[in-house]
Amino acid sequence: MANTAAATSMPFLWEGTDRNGKKIKGKSLASDEATVRADLRRRGVVPTRIRKQRKGLFAGGGTITSGDISIFSRQLATMLAAGIPLVQAFEIVGAGHENAAMQKLIFAIKADVEGGSALAEALAKQPLYFDDLFVNLVEAGEQAGALESLLDKIATYKEKTEAIKKKIKKALTYPAAVLAVAFIVTTILLIFVIPSFEDLFQGFGADLPAFTRMIIDLSFFVRSNGIYIVMIISAAVATFLYFLKRSRPFRHFLDRALLKAPVIGPILEKAAIARYARTLSTMFAAGVPLVEALESVAGATGNIVYEVGVLEIRDEVATGQRLQVAMENTGLFPNMVIQMIAVGEESGSLDAMSAKVADFYEADVDDAVDNLSSLLEPMIMAILGVLVGGLVVAMYLPIFKLGAVV
Repeated sequence: MANTAAATSMPFLWEGTDRNGKKIKGKSLASDEATVRADLRRRGVVPTRIRKQRKGLFAGGGTITSGDISIFSRQLATMLAAGIPLVQAFEIVGAGHENAAMQKLIFAIKADVEGGSALAEALAKQPLYFDDLFVNLVEAGEQAGALESLLDKIATYKEKTEAIKKKIKKALTYPAAVLAVAFIVTTILLIFVIPSFEDLFQGFGADLPAFTRMIIDLSFFVRSNGIYIVMIISAAVATFLYFLKRSRPFRHFLDRALLKAPVIGPILEKAAIARYARTLSTMFAAGVPLVEALESVAGATGNIVYEVGVLEIRDEVATGQRLQVAMENTGLFPNMVIQMIAVGEESGSLDAMSAKVADFYEADVDDAVDNLSSLLEPMIMAILGVLVGGLVVAMYLPIFKLGAVV
């Protein structure tokens, strides 16, 4: 019922005075004006003006990203740390959010909590945005009476994992973008520029160099079969995305191939280990049993190869095997990680040692991405220069040849 109400509600802007007579204003999400007025009176606010918010360019839509959830986690943790009640914290965070979709989500959770549901139950009703790890940690915090502390740990965890994701995206996006630009520039030259030179060369009455002839033939092929080339590329991309989303064996194959790839493979491996260690540390520090924690850790690694490996670790630990030995049996973790986990097990500080592993590998990922960017920049510029420069040289070779003959 709460989700349905939130889905059909509208944003209202209101102005009023609080118990001290101070003028205040804000924004609420409700089904009608009467509901807003009643909610304000419950909070001790005397409304003087209530109106529907006009839908601007971005008012009706918006998507919820993992970054939004990370920011929401930090805002909620900060509100509770300041002593603000949970429902009021939701009201403040939701009213101040510019993303309409995120605002609806926050008020849907608020409605569930006001209806008597535990926070973990309310979050579990939104599985697209709050995974088992998030819900389990909140539940552990509620049961232990330390929700404020656990939300702070969740916020820190989300911020760390988002930073890792951004680093990986940075490593992959820059070269992909430059190569895409190189492809577009090359295509434009082949379709629009090369034909002009071809018309010029026909008046020379002499044989063209083999390199020039090859480029002209390539230009003719692209112009004649361009529509088919676009269709084939589009079909290939669509097929790839289809299997990437729906085929677990394909994603397993792709993740394993990426881990073995030169340069980028070690970065992805370090990122997976960092996420594994960070999630394990957060879950264990929250008092979640190790076997149960490993279930959530598996899905948080971001790589199916490591996900399968962690599930194997969970099964071995459930039968009484030590975590150190179970990790060693997978063959996925460096010896340093295994030894630090072993020290953590023996000293009873598994959460602290896991956090140290995560800190080390997160810093290692940062350095690796920075080094990769420095290495790729000249390499990509060289590739771009060879592609564009090669086309230019091919077109001017006949002119140079003609000048040498004269």
